[in-house]
Parts: sequence; C-alpha cells; structure tokens
Amino acid sequence: MAYDFDLYVIGAGSGGVRSARFAAGFGAKVAVAESRYLGGTCVNVGCVPKKLLVYGAHFAEDFEQSAGFGWTLGEADFDWATLIANKDREINRLNGIYRNLLVNSGVTLHEGHARLIDPHQVEINGQRYTARHILIATGGWPQIPDIPGREHAISSNEAFFLKELPKRILVVGGGYIAVEFAGIFHGLGADTKLLYRGELFLRGFDGAVRKHLQEELTKRGLDLQFNADIERIEKQADGSLKVTLKDGRELATDCVFYATGRRPMLDNLGLENTGVKLDKRGFIEVDEQYQSAEPSILAIGDVIGRVQLTPVALAEGMAVARRLFKPEQYRPVDYNMIPTAVFSLPNIGTVGLTEEQAREAGHKVQIFESRFRPMKLTLTECQERTLMKLVVDADTDKVLGCHMVGPDAGEIVQGLAIALKAGATKRDFDETIGVHPTAAEEFVTMRTPVAG
Repeated sequence: MAYDFDLYVIGAGSGGVRSARFAAGFGAKVAVAESRYLGGTCVNVGCVPKKLLVYGAHFAEDFEQSAGFGWTLGEADFDWATLIANKDREINRLNGIYRNLLVNSGVTLHEGHARLIDPHQVEINGQRYTARHILIATGGWPQIPDIPGREHAISSNEAFFLKELPKRILVVGGGYIAVEFAGIFHGLGADTKLLYRGELFLRGFDGAVRKHLQEELTKRGLDLQFNADIERIEKQADGSLKVTLKDGRELATDCVFYATGRRPMLDNLGLENTGVKLDKRGFIEVDEQYQSAEPSILAIGDVIGRVQLTPVALAEGMAVARRLFKPEQYRPVDYNMIPTAVFSLPNIGTVGLTEEQAREAGHKVQIFESRFRPMKLTLTECQERTLMKLVVDADTDKVLGCHMVGPDAGEIVQGLAIALKAGATKRDFDETIGVHPTAAEEFVTMRTPVAG
C-alpha cells in the first residue's frame, strides 16, 4: 500500500521535532501535527521559561550581596509584567526557530488536533492522512487533585501567564517543579509557603541533598510545611482564597499553585481505534524500541512515563528515527547515568546513584562529603553553604553517584556526568588537578570518607 507519509508525528515537542527532523534528513516523508505550541512543554510552559524566571528571582540576592563588594544601590523595584513580557518575546522567538527547523528539514507541518482513525490513519482539520509509522509524542499535562474549590487553583501552565505577581502564594507539591516555583515566587518577593503531604520533599533524591536544601531554603525564609495537605479551597468576597488543610488549619492566600504530578496527554487521541495499550499508571506501554502493542504506532517522551526529561525525549526521538530510517546508525538509549538539575535556589545537580540506591543495590559504599561557604559569599553576610557529595563503591573504587547543592550545580555536574559515564574511579578524581579557586575543584580534593 502507498502511504501519504512514512512517519506521522503527533506532537511538536522536543522529542517529536527531533524525530521528525532526523527522519526527514534520512530521506523519509514526514509530517508533524501540533495543536498548541511548537516546542512543547519545555519551550513554552516548562524548563525554558522557568529558568528565565529563576534568573529573575536570583537578582534580589545579587543586589543584597553586592554591598560586600563595595556597591551601593538605590532601592530595587521589581516589575512582574516586564519579566513576563520579555519571557513571552523570547518564547515566541523559539517557536519561530522550531517552525524553521521543521520546515527547512522538509517536514510537513499540520497545525491542529490530530486523532487516530486506525493504526495507519490520522484525521486533522477534517483531512485524513495515511502513514506507515505513527509516532505519539504528545507529552504530559499538569494534574490538580479533585478537591472542593480546585477551580480556584492554578498549575504550571497558568503560572507563566499570571497578570501580576501574587502577594501571597501557596505552592503545593514535593517534586522539583514545586520546589523550583516556590523559590521563584519567594525570590521575587511574594509571601510563599510550600506545602507537601510527605515528611520531606524531593523523594528519590539523595537524602543529604534533600536535607541540605531544606536547611538552605529555611535560612532564606521560605515557609516549608511538611505533612500538610489541602482539603478544600474557598474564594472570599475580597478575591482572596481561604484554604482549609486536612489537619483543620486555615490559611489565607491569594493564589494556590498545584505541582503535584503530570499525566500523559492522551485526550481525544483515538487510541481506542487501535491496539495501543496503557500501563497501570495510564502511560502508553512500549517495548525497548518504543513500539506499542500496535506495531505501526510508536511513542516517546513524557507520554511513556519513563524518564521525563527533555534531553531524554530528544535521545528517544533520535533513536526512533535512526531505527526506522537509518538502521546502520541505530543505538539504543542508555538510561544509566542521566544527569539532572533542579533549578531551586540554591540549585541541585545530580548524576548516578544516591547513597540510598547504592546501598539498596548491595554496594559496599564510601561516602565523601564537603560542606562549605562559597568564596563569593565570604565578603557578604550570607551564610549559605554548598554541599558536594560522592558515592563510591568501596570494592572497585568506582564513583557511583555525584550530588551537589549550590550555585551552578547543573553546570558543574554536566561535566562530571561524562566522567561517571566513562566509569571514573575515585582515584581518577583524586589525580585530576583542580581549577583554583572554584567551587568545582572541591570534587577532586575530597580525600577522607565521612561514612562507609
């Protein structure tokens, strides 16, 4: 049978665009459908605008610390509308870049909501197209729990478009999105509370990292409330919100921001017209080659619920394009040693196993830790401390994990991720000469284990 396209991609986020571009470069006839915005979550309502807001939030500290270096500044004044307008302009520029990347690679762009009619056919804007392969890369969508008054809460989707900075805000959740946005709003001057139903945020991260960040955020005056959960939200006559917690306490706020997880975006996709199966969490079930239970339909990125990070979706998209259209270049995605950062204030950077994971896996471990006040702060009143930690296999000397909380943690850990990926030992770290004076050199000067 002759198909209209060799590959039809539903979703023009990071993974979908990467797969489409490379498939077209390999000679395939490719189309991409997108119903919202080019670039997906990351570019529009995720990592890119969030990082811009993190930069904005950091200036309050920079102004404060500048006095120690002889600067005298007038009273700083922050304008939320300016930041959001400038952010919007940059996102629009990136949207244009994504459009050009697709069109210039020979990909056909369909703007609208695509729906599966059968395993080889999609419908969009009243038109039907056939494809040998269909790739679902529709990403995720934030979830707000079904509680009374949920309509008064916002998610990360809306947070980037608030008309004004709330005077008081309640951030609900214990994952990286909640922690990052709590830091953003607090840094920009909002009275911010972070509520999490568990004992301590960032479940799955190294215990020392979680505890250290808690201490640093508390020092900065961020109100952290653990073992706290919302029962209902009520709008008051003056427009403010009354939030009742499950323990009976009542809190007054102007905005409730939920960051309590994301679901796969499969709404009205027509999966029922195919043999695609979902796992028990609602994500599309795929094999090692991203093929669903329906052989012609593949899926990548957040919609399969593996590692929900933009660079991982990019790698998966590349793997699909290569396997289908350039098999001699195909290599599977390696999910080990994926570095990641949390752009909290201060930042977290991490790669490899946590101490808890290493012990659970049966490794006999040595732990190397350093906590210090960064050089930049020695002329200031700021008492922030940086944490650096290495998890080492005591038998093989191999570095199993590397963790940091402090300025530029993501930038530093990216380089160390290459070393860990290459199998570096603690001796390799010890024999590497440091760059002085930097915080990063601490990773190659830790000599005495703190625990084993």
